[in-house]
Amino acid sequence: MGPSSILRDSEATHKMMEYVLDAPGGKRMLSRLARTSKGFCEPGLSLLWKELDSLMPLISLFPNHLFKRARRPGLGLALNPDPEDWNKLLEYGERVRRLTYDESSKSISPSIFPVIEEFRPRTYILPNLTTLTWRAETPAGLDRINLFLNPELVNLTLELSGRFPQISTLLADISLRTRLNSLSVSTHTSLPDDFARLLAPQTELERILLMAPGALAPGVGKWISELPRLRSLQLDLTGRSNIAVEGFFDEVVRSGYTSPASSVGSRDSGVFSGEDIDFSDFKKSAMRLTEDHTPIHGAFVRLRQLTLTGELSNVVTFLKHVSSPLTQLELMIEDPFDKADWRDLCTLLSQYFGDSLQVVKVSASGASRFNDLVRSTSRAEVVARRISLEGLAAMPRMLRLEIDLPESVVFHNSDLAILAHACPNLEVVRLAPTARFPISNGAPSLTLEGLVPLTARCRNLHTIALVLNGDGPTSDEIYMHHAVSSRSLLRLHLGHSWIRDPLQAAILLSHLVPHADTLKWFHEKNRPGFIETHALGWQRVADMLPYLQVVRLTERWVAARHIPEPRHLVEQAVDATVSTRDRAVLAVTKTTSVDVQATPDVVSCEVEASPETVSVEIDATPTFADEEIDAEPSVSEESVLASPVTTSQEVDAVVSPTMSQYASYASSETSSEKPAITGYLPRLHVIPLVNGAISLAWKTMVFGPNFMTARMHDIWSLTPFHTRLDKNQIPLENPVSVRTSGMEVMTVESPTDEKAAQANGIVSPVCI
Repeated sequence: MGPSSILRDSEATHKMMEYVLDAPGGKRMLSRLARTSKGFCEPGLSLLWKELDSLMPLISLFPNHLFKRARRPGLGLALNPDPEDWNKLLEYGERVRRLTYDESSKSISPSIFPVIEEFRPRTYILPNLTTLTWRAETPAGLDRINLFLNPELVNLTLELSGRFPQISTLLADISLRTRLNSLSVSTHTSLPDDFARLLAPQTELERILLMAPGALAPGVGKWISELPRLRSLQLDLTGRSNIAVEGFFDEVVRSGYTSPASSVGSRDSGVFSGEDIDFSDFKKSAMRLTEDHTPIHGAFVRLRQLTLTGELSNVVTFLKHVSSPLTQLELMIEDPFDKADWRDLCTLLSQYFGDSLQVVKVSASGASRFNDLVRSTSRAEVVARRISLEGLAAMPRMLRLEIDLPESVVFHNSDLAILAHACPNLEVVRLAPTARFPISNGAPSLTLEGLVPLTARCRNLHTIALVLNGDGPTSDEIYMHHAVSSRSLLRLHLGHSWIRDPLQAAILLSHLVPHADTLKWFHEKNRPGFIETHALGWQRVADMLPYLQVVRLTERWVAARHIPEPRHLVEQAVDATVSTRDRAVLAVTKTTSVDVQATPDVVSCEVEASPETVSVEIDATPTFADEEIDAEPSVSEESVLASPVTTSQEVDAVVSPTMSQYASYASSETSSEKPAITGYLPRLHVIPLVNGAISLAWKTMVFGPNFMTARMHDIWSLTPFHTRLDKNQIPLENPVSVRTSGMEVMTVESPTDEKAAQANGIVSPVCI
């Protein structure tokens, strides 16, 4: 599958690169993969820069000319960086999500931090940082953390070794600038007295780890118990007295009375005021007798994971006050311990948390591991102590049980039987897998036959890690039951187990774990407790087991498909003659007559249904109103003086004779053409007058008397024909023929010619 097909699914690409990163040499392989394709470059860079265990990679992004020595950036800067010198550092700084700084490594010169603080182009050079682990040894080293307390920070781990007077100021600053989900504080000095008040604004905390003196203060206990989202808590009870452990719950819920244990553990102010007496033994006895420890209900409501470090008695005392349904419990206790405390622990786990616990891990504290390391290096004799699981009762939700202590390593087969009955849903069991049993101390008590209860009852069990003796006696009845074979058990880790007969062990394992695919043991010669004979024996078992498993599974497969033999048939004759008999039966039916009278009850009922009537009179006489309107029209008389203004003017109208135009008088009804007569206008007086009179008379007869009023000016239109023409005729250059009612007359279009014509007595008539 090529890169293009992988990049189609971003989640698949991310998972593949995470797998590459987790492999040995993963960072180098992932960087090479990121350089092969642009599609792999971006997600590859994000994973490579997601988590940094030092500031060195970031400091190395400055240009080389700024360093004192180019090949050793950690020595510091010789020149102050310019704004453009920060581009690459800021670009890759946005990809960083988790950062770890260790002042004791001395990989970074302290002189770099003042330069970053003074010349940084923005407030936070790692704006997307979410997880910060800061290990400081000096107050100056602790102050440098302020450069990385950005608002996106949710997980903070402080590991302090030394005295830090500014711790209160730092905690107050953290509360103001961040909203944490996880806080871890580990220090050898005592926490501030106002530790709970300083961190009161941090109400979104889900995980708290306090490994410091003063962590068991009553105020701290009250603050932790009231956190609404707290799911994981880790406390260090090492070196504390039972009274101090009880004091952690003093302000959580006040009982209102003084417990006998507290009174026993208190100091006398009288005779014994000058003596330092240890009342711890008396206190333990009083606790067991009075049983005054009761769970505090209402506190630690959401607490699901609890990790405690210290003496087993303090652990038991602390757990007796917790009422939340824990799902995961991790204990790091001092080994060896008191057997009574261990018995109390097993009983308490079953009674208080049996319905909720899923994971229980019991390991040794740091001091116990150190003592074991000293013994192993000095070749001292190994001490093996008995540890019992007798107190365990029903724990149906238990999935994982791990017990790994340096001295308490001796388990018996009965312990495995108790564990199988108490925890039927177990998936992983680890019981002292690194324990050593030298020949001087004897063989381990556990045997291969002791695994039968686990393989028979725990049907989800897939991993077992313990030390046993492979040469123990084996009963032949085990091979007769298929129920003891586990189909889920896949991995066996046997550590320093003993063996002398590899064939017998391989046969038994092929029956108990026919599907197991992993068998491991310690075969390093330089490991303390190594016995070469046993290592070679388990090697032979590992070589034979796969073949025996194949044989075992094949036999079972054949047995499951077994076909029974066919039945043997025998012929046999049977007399099947049928005998008949005649028999009469009287079958007279019995009849019964039953009469039922069904007369209905009749009831007469009358109902008066007279409708209600109402008479209503309405006066419908119309209303009349008289109104008078004055309708006389208003008449007004108006006179208009219509006398034309005339002006006499003499004009010299003598013109040399040229082409003349004459108007032709013809009837408009008989001719559509208007012929033009060239020459002078003749002096005609009678003919136009007669024609005008005839036209006027005809229109009067047709249109009636009203025509006379509207057309009285027709008389005025005839006036030009009464005008006498002078002897000297005036020629017209642009004559226009105009049709009038019953005649055609000449008009003058040019204003100059019209004035000249009027001067000679020629007037243009108006067409009607």
